[in-house]
Amino acid sequence: MTPKPMPPLRLILAAALVLAPLLPALWWLWRQGAIGPAVAVLGGLAGIGGVALMLQLYFRDLRMVAAHAAQLAAGPTEVVPPLPVTASRPVRAAAAAAVRLHRVMNARTELALAQLEANESIIEALHDPLVLVGAERQVARANQAARALFGDRILDRDLAASLRNPAVLEAVDAVLKGGASRILEFSLPVPVERMFEVRVKPFQRRVPRPAPGEDGVPAGTVPGRMVILTLHDITALRRSEQMRADFIANASHELRTPLSSLLGFIETLRGPAREDLEAHERFLSIMQDQASRMARLVNDLLSLSRIELDEHMPPAGKVDVLDRLDGVMAALELKAASRRIRLTLEAPDGLPAVVGDEDQLTQVFQNLVSNAIKYTRENTDVTVAVSLADGVAVGVSGPAGRGGRGMQMVAVAVRDQGEGIARTHLPRLTERFYRVDAARSRAMGGTGLGLAIVKHIVNRHRGRLTIESAVGVGSTFTVYLPAASEESGEGRAAEPVRRQA
Repeated sequence: MTPKPMPPLRLILAAALVLAPLLPALWWLWRQGAIGPAVAVLGGLAGIGGVALMLQLYFRDLRMVAAHAAQLAAGPTEVVPPLPVTASRPVRAAAAAAVRLHRVMNARTELALAQLEANESIIEALHDPLVLVGAERQVARANQAARALFGDRILDRDLAASLRNPAVLEAVDAVLKGGASRILEFSLPVPVERMFEVRVKPFQRRVPRPAPGEDGVPAGTVPGRMVILTLHDITALRRSEQMRADFIANASHELRTPLSSLLGFIETLRGPAREDLEAHERFLSIMQDQASRMARLVNDLLSLSRIELDEHMPPAGKVDVLDRLDGVMAALELKAASRRIRLTLEAPDGLPAVVGDEDQLTQVFQNLVSNAIKYTRENTDVTVAVSLADGVAVGVSGPAGRGGRGMQMVAVAVRDQGEGIARTHLPRLTERFYRVDAARSRAMGGTGLGLAIVKHIVNRHRGRLTIESAVGVGSTFTVYLPAASEESGEGRAAEPVRRQA
């Protein structure tokens, strides 16, 4: 703010105060007769006037410097306001120093703002949720990942309103009171259970430490102390560990049973049944079944391992779905006929090819049709229906197609008329070795890996597998695969053709 000019009366009074030591001397000289009264009065007035003029010039220079600094503060960095032509050399020197200081401070401010913006962007872009908690557990800051996890209402509220875990809240309170950092795990049950590792670390702000009991300082907290919560999602890690443990346990169990049978039959054939040809024939048949079961299990395990190894690399070939389905249904025709099951293929004309690996898609169709033949009722139909679908409608992301639609998908649905599957089992059907009826599955030669193989192959093809079932009605397993081109959209409206085996 530019200082205002000093009023004349105040200027005269200030000059008189400056000459206060000189006025008694003039009075003393007049009393001694050294000077006349007129000379004494004129000398005093001249001194006051001279001092007043000097103060006027001094305050004028101060006003110039203040006005120049105010203009610097109000204008852009590169604009330097001109000084009046009447400015003295000291004023110009002071103004030049103010300009240099202004430029240095602006440069530092811009650097600080750039660093602050970079820090803000980094914090917002962090994949892991980050929450800054202040006194009384008030959430002062939450990055985008934290807001997505807990909702936008987490800010400026008690942490307990969004994160209702006693162990985490206890750790936050302890660190706010001066405790050391803590690391613990907790789970969020909804909407889908997720496991998190949370790190609770102190963060000390630079604020004056108030006196004990001062108003505004919560009891038991350290002034300026905050807590940083970083959450790391370990759901996949924990599930992987559990899956690995289950896999080892199940694989060893699946292999141990046929191995025990083989060893028992070999011991019997080498011992009590050495000369019994009828027992030889019966035991060898059982041993062949058990060895075949182990061979299927090992082959499925190797196949699953190879598929998982390449799951991150999508295939680039083109596959004719109808050609593959014709081959699969022809290969399984005898198996279906043995149970008096009719295989029917329904598909539109002009169906586009799909992007995929021919051998792996053949394995998918064979597993699904074979399962349908195993579990449908005798003297019923197994229907394979092929159609076109929109990727967005079935939950598959991809480039938009014509007319605003999502990526075009080819849907292959395998429907049986079996006993159906209860809804509680549907989410786990694609797990390794998971069986709804373990005894029935083993009796039919199943390894418990077929649907797991299907799921991983479909994942590699960037498609989707859906399962619908009703107890007593039957089940439908549908595979959605990306179409190789979008020029065959006319197949959607074509009349379907039926092929029956």
